[in-house]
Amino acid sequence: MAMVEVRNLKKHFPVKRTFIDAMLGKPQLFVKAVDGVSFDIEEGEVLGLVGESGSGKTTTGRLILRLIEPTAGEVRIGGNDIFRMSKEELRRFRRHIQIIFQDPMAALNPYMRIGEAVKHPLEIHGIGSSEKERRKMVYEMLERVNLTPPDEFYRRYPKELSGGQRQRVVIARALITRPKFVVADEAVAMLDVSIRSQLLKLLADLKNEYNLTMLFITHDLATTKYLCDRIAVMYLGKIVEMGSFRHIYENPKHPYTRALISAVPEPDPKKKKKRYIPKGEVPNPINPPKGCRFHPRCDQVMQICSKKEPKLVEVEPGHQVTCFLYEE
Repeated sequence: MAMVEVRNLKKHFPVKRTFIDAMLGKPQLFVKAVDGVSFDIEEGEVLGLVGESGSGKTTTGRLILRLIEPTAGEVRIGGNDIFRMSKEELRRFRRHIQIIFQDPMAALNPYMRIGEAVKHPLEIHGIGSSEKERRKMVYEMLERVNLTPPDEFYRRYPKELSGGQRQRVVIARALITRPKFVVADEAVAMLDVSIRSQLLKLLADLKNEYNLTMLFITHDLATTKYLCDRIAVMYLGKIVEMGSFRHIYENPKHPYTRALISAVPEPDPKKKKKRYIPKGEVPNPINPPKGCRFHPRCDQVMQICSKKEPKLVEVEPGHQVTCFLYEE
């Protein structure tokens, strides 16, 4: 049974109208940030959600955790329909669903000591029978994310830590309640390459240790190979391809996926790699292209691509793509 089930998820943000536009009766416009996304994440699985900036990745992650309200769709986590929960039910359920934010400095209160920040979720959800027990749990978690000695880090403020150390604090705070599901939103994007590899290894170790189910959001396809079991490629509010790491890297089907793969740096300078750069710019999400949303930039476009929207079809077991090149 899937831990996370997402069905036809949509989020359309209204575009602010001027007073004159409203007086003239001009229609309300919407940014179609997420426009009909569906996928499952199995228990203990890490699904990588990749795509360029503006594709709707972060909005999808926040919708799944109900940090923002959806326009339409359904999300079930552990069989619980979170969009039907009351505010109090959702507040209690939040101990099981957590997020690791991209910018640790923005995610942490600069006036709260590290230990208090990590301990705060325990106090909110009533975990631990005493202050002594909660402090012990915080010490253990700080040690687990390699912030040692824990008593020293407990007393520090965020400004006294490096970027990598602050991100370890954010990870510790997210995992202190032992959640069932975690969204990692560009969790290593702001770090140096050497620190990034250390934190990816830490996330992989924690995933195995706690049997975490995770949505790993990233614009960098190269980082997914260290952590993700499957990858979903997103473009302009829709998923265009989904499959295992092997499917996406060794046998990409969608032209947009091939473009992302070709942009991954090749470590061997002698090995020449064919680059595929899509033509033009990303279309406006307020008025996305009809049919396949990638067709204005695609080098394999057909007549049907601008008239009809392709469906997500299975091209091989566990490998799905939305492209008329593979529809019967």
